[in-house]
Amino acid sequence: QVQLVESGGGLVQAGGSLRLSCAASGRTFSSYSMGWFRQAPGKEREFVAAISWSGGSTYYGDSVKGRFTISRDNAKNTVYLQMNSLKPEDTAVYYCATDPRILYGSNWYFPHWWGYWGQGTQVTVSS
Repeated sequence: QVQLVESGGGLVQAGGSLRLSCAASGRTFSSYSMGWFRQAPGKEREFVAAISWSGGSTYYGDSVKGRFTISRDNAKNTVYLQMNSLKPEDTAVYYCATDPRILYGSNWYFPHWWGYWGQGTQVTVSS
């Protein structure tokens, strides 16, 4: 069983930065793929970023490329999402997700692929 706990959300002005953290329990964290999704009110859950088990491969949604960076520290069982140049349209609940499978193909862009989820953390960007 894997449990994920997100932190680091909050209120920030447009152009500012936040760093989200996701702490995972379980001895096999270092072998799991990790991802971040977000969901704004009235919208579907959207892919933000993903990182391979080793950290060697990273992927980003088009709306965050060049502004967000995903990273992981397997020694600390933690994945991070550094968010820079934030925009009001980045306002959403951000969810951490993990799965024991590798990031192969394209199904992992969709929420249904991921087996474990955190409870989410709110990010609000004011204009």
